[in-house]
Amino acid sequence: MRLALHAEWTKLRTQPGTAALLIGAVVLTVGLSTGVAAASSTSSASDPAKLALTGIYLGQIAVASLSVLVMGGEYSTGMIRTTLGAIPRRWTVLAAKATLVAGAAAAAGVVAVLGSLLAGALILPGHGFTAAHGYPPLSPSDGAVLRAAVGSVLYLALIALLSLGVATAVRDSAAAVGVVLALLFLFPIVASVVSDPHWQRHLQQIAPMTAGLAVQATTGLRSLPIGPWAGLGVLAAWAAGWLLTGGLLLRLRDA
Repeated sequence: MRLALHAEWTKLRTQPGTAALLIGAVVLTVGLSTGVAAASSTSSASDPAKLALTGIYLGQIAVASLSVLVMGGEYSTGMIRTTLGAIPRRWTVLAAKATLVAGAAAAAGVVAVLGSLLAGALILPGHGFTAAHGYPPLSPSDGAVLRAAVGSVLYLALIALLSLGVATAVRDSAAAVGVVLALLFLFPIVASVVSDPHWQRHLQQIAPMTAGLAVQATTGLRSLPIGPWAGLGVLAAWAAGWLLTGGLLLRLRDA
C-alpha cells in the first residue's frame, strides 16, 4: 500500500490541473459564499451558517472534476496499463487513489470553509444577523456551527470519493463528470417539480447533495427532510456504492 500511495501521490502532484482545481475549489466556494452573504437579509433567510457555506454548491464541482481526472485521465492516456502493471492489485490502486483524493478535497475544504465562515462573520452582521435580532455570532466555538463546518469538509471529501467511483466505473472523464453532476443536481430539480409532499420529501432524503448538505443546517432541524448526520450518511452510502461498483469493474475488466 505504501508503494501505491507514493506512486499515486507523485502522479497527483505532478498532474496538470491539480493545483488549479484545488485552488479553484477554494476560490469558488469562498467567492460564492461571500456574494451570497453580501446579498442576504434577515427577511430572506434565517440560518447564517448555511448562508455562509453556500459556496460549497459551486466548490464541489471543482473537487468532482479533480477526482474524475485522477482516474479518467489515466484511461484517456493509457497510463492505467502502466499503473496496473506496476501494482497488479487493483483494489490497492483504487484505495490509494481514494485516500489521496479524499485527503486533497478535505484539505481544500478546510481552507474554503474557514474562508467562507470568516467572510460570513464579517459581512452578515451588517445585514441584520446580530445577537440583537436573535442570531448568535457565527463562530466555530458554537457547536452547531462547528458541526456545519466539519460536515462541509467531510461532504467535499465524500464528493471526491463518489466522483472517483463514478470515473472508475465509466472510464471516460467527460461522461463521468456528466454522471456526477446529474447525481448531484437532478434529484433537487425533480423534487422541485413533484407535487406530492411525501414523494418530494423522500427524494430529498435519498438525494446525495440535498441529504449531504443537511449537515450545514443549524436552525429548524425538525423541519428538515433528514437529520444532519443521517444526511451525510446517505452521501457516504452513495460514495461507497460507486466505489464498490467501480472497484468490481476495475477488477473484472481489462485495462
